[in-house]
Amino acid sequence: MSLTWDQMELREDEIRAHYAAAAAMLEGVDHTPRIGKPKAAPVERSAGVVTGARRFRSTTPGLVTRSTARPEGVQVIARIEGSDGDDPLISPLQASVIHGLRRALAIALALGEAFSGMTGLAALKRANLEGSLGADRRAEFGELLEAEALVVLHVFSNATAFLIAPHLSEVTVEVGAPEEVLTDNAQLALHGALWELDQDIAALGTDEARMVAVVAGYAEQLMAKVALRAQTAARTGPFSAASWRVEADDFAIQGFTPARKARGTTLTMQFKKPHEVVGNHIAKYQALRLAKMLMAYDFERRLNPFAELGGFIFTFMGDGAPGTGKTTLIQMMAGLLHDYCQNAGYPFRYQNFGIDNIDSYQGKSGQNAKAFVTGVLDPAVIGFGTIDDIDQIAGKRGDRQSSAGQQEVTAVFMEAFAGANTVVRGNCTFGMFSNFPENVDDALRQRAGARFLVDGPQTRADYIDILALLMGKRHDIPLGDHELFAAQEITRAVAASFESHNRPHEPGLQEVWDRVAEQIGPLDTIARLGTYLKAIQEADQRFTGRAIKNITDAVKVRAMDFELPDEWMENPDLFLFKSYDEKAAMISDLRRPITVDMVVQEINRYADSEFRYADKSDEIAIEGMVRDFGRQEEAKRRYLEGKG
Repeated sequence: MSLTWDQMELREDEIRAHYAAAAAMLEGVDHTPRIGKPKAAPVERSAGVVTGARRFRSTTPGLVTRSTARPEGVQVIARIEGSDGDDPLISPLQASVIHGLRRALAIALALGEAFSGMTGLAALKRANLEGSLGADRRAEFGELLEAEALVVLHVFSNATAFLIAPHLSEVTVEVGAPEEVLTDNAQLALHGALWELDQDIAALGTDEARMVAVVAGYAEQLMAKVALRAQTAARTGPFSAASWRVEADDFAIQGFTPARKARGTTLTMQFKKPHEVVGNHIAKYQALRLAKMLMAYDFERRLNPFAELGGFIFTFMGDGAPGTGKTTLIQMMAGLLHDYCQNAGYPFRYQNFGIDNIDSYQGKSGQNAKAFVTGVLDPAVIGFGTIDDIDQIAGKRGDRQSSAGQQEVTAVFMEAFAGANTVVRGNCTFGMFSNFPENVDDALRQRAGARFLVDGPQTRADYIDILALLMGKRHDIPLGDHELFAAQEITRAVAASFESHNRPHEPGLQEVWDRVAEQIGPLDTIARLGTYLKAIQEADQRFTGRAIKNITDAVKVRAMDFELPDEWMENPDLFLFKSYDEKAAMISDLRRPITVDMVVQEINRYADSEFRYADKSDEIAIEGMVRDFGRQEEAKRRYLEGKG
C-alpha cells in the first residue's frame, strides 16, 4: 500500500541504523525500578553458558544516566527463550517475538530521532552536553524530553502490538496496567518498559502461547496509558499532528492512535440466506443494502462514498418481540458481509458484545466495551459489531438497579456512537438488538440512526413460508396451493411496508397526526412538516433535535434506496477495486430524488418507534407502582391486625 498525501515515510535505513542498539537493550540493560514492584527474580544462567549480554550504555547526546542494577537483571531475550521450559533451542515463535520486539524498538528509536530533530530537541541535547544550555531553556528542555519519552514509548508499544498480532492464538492473559512508565528521557522510558515486560513474562508467560499473549497485552496496556498521559503533556503537538508510514511493515503511525493489524475474525456462526428471513421486510431490505454499502469503503482514502454523500447507517436499533427473527437477521447480514469480503479479499471482523462482558471489577466493563468498539472501528477492516439484548447490557443513567459495569458500558457506547470524537468512515456499522428497547437509556437509544422493527412473519403467506422452511425436506407432506417464498420477494414487500407508514401506527401518534392534519391540511411543505414535528415533540418531550437528525439521515438513506448490482460484489473489478472518485460517481448516478412521501414515512416510522417505546416504558412503570401500592396496603392490613 503506497503513502497517502498526508504521510511521511520513515525510511528503512533510518530504522535499521538502530538495530544494534535495540538488540543490545533486549540482551541486557541496567534498570532499577522506581515505581513498579518486582514480580520475578533476574534471569539465572548455568555456569559456563555464554549469554552474549552486554551492558547497554547511553548513546544519546546530552544525557547521562546512572543505575545500580546489574545488566543481567533485565534480559528480555533470555526470558523469552525460557518460556518453553528447558528446551535449549529457540523456537520459531520465540524468534518471531524477539525479532518483532527488536523491530519495534528500532522504529521507536528512529521516530524519536525524527521528533528530536523536528522540535529542536537535538540542538538542546548538544547544548546540554557541552554545558552551554541556558537557564531560560531548561524548562523547555525538560518538557521536550518528556514529550520524546512519551512518543518513543507509544511508538514502541504500538509497533509491538501491530507486529505481534499475527502470532496471537486464542489464549488470552490478563495483564494489569503498567506501573513503570517513566518520562525523564526516552532511553530511561524504554528501559522501564522492558523491565516491566520482563517481569510480566516471568510471572504470566508460562508457555509460548501465553508468552505471546503477555507481550501483546502489555503493549496494548502501555499504549493506552501513554496516550492518556499524553493528553495533558506539553509539546507533543508535532507528533500528534503528523503521520508516518513504515512501508515494509504496512504500519501507519498517526499520533497517539493505535495501528491495528488488519485481521478478520473466523466466524463459526450458521449463516442465513435472505429468503430464510421470513417477514421483517424493511429490516431485511435495509440490512441487505447496508451490507453492500459497507463494501464500497475505500481502503486507500479510508472513507466510504456513502458516508460522504449521505445515506450511510452507522448505528441501528433492531427491536421486536422474542422469537421474531433478530438473531436470524444478524446471521444473514454477517453471512453476506463474510462472503462479499472473501470474494474481494478484504479482512472482515465481526464481534458481538454480550452480557458476559459485564464485569464486577470496577472499570473492567468499560474497558471491554472500549476494546469492542475499537476493534470494530478499525479502519483497516470491514467491521460489523452487534450488541444483543442491549437492555440488559447498558444501564439507564440514574437507575439504581443498574450495576456500575452497566453504567460504564452506557457511557462508552454513547461517546463512541455520537460523541465529540466520533468519526464515521463508513467501514463498519453497529447493530443494537433488544426485546425491550424501552428499558434502554433514552440518550443511547436515540443514538441509533436507523430503526429496524423486527416483527417476524405477519401474513398467511409468511406463516406458510416459515413452516415449510423449518420443516425441511425430510417429509412427504405436499406444499399445496402456494408459491413458496413469493411473499418474500423483497422489492414488492418493502414498497408495501413503506406505504403502510403514510399514516402512523401507534394510537398516541395517530391522535397527533389527525389533529395536525385537521389544522393545517396535507403535509406537503417544509413548514407543514416542521409543524408536525413540533406537535410530536409537544406530545413526547423525548422527541428532540437528535430525533430530527435521525429522521433526515433516514431520508437520505431512502435517497440511496437502490440495490448495488450483485455483479459488483461478485466481480470486484466492476466496482470494489475502482478508485474512490470512480465509486462516488457511480453511486451518485444511482441516487434517487427525495420526495414528500419519503419524509412523511420516515417521520412516522421513527416517531412510531419512540411512542411504542414510551408507551411500554410508561406501562411498565405504572404496573410497578400498582404492585407497590398493593404491597403497602397489604403491609398496613397485617400491621393493624397484629397490633389488634
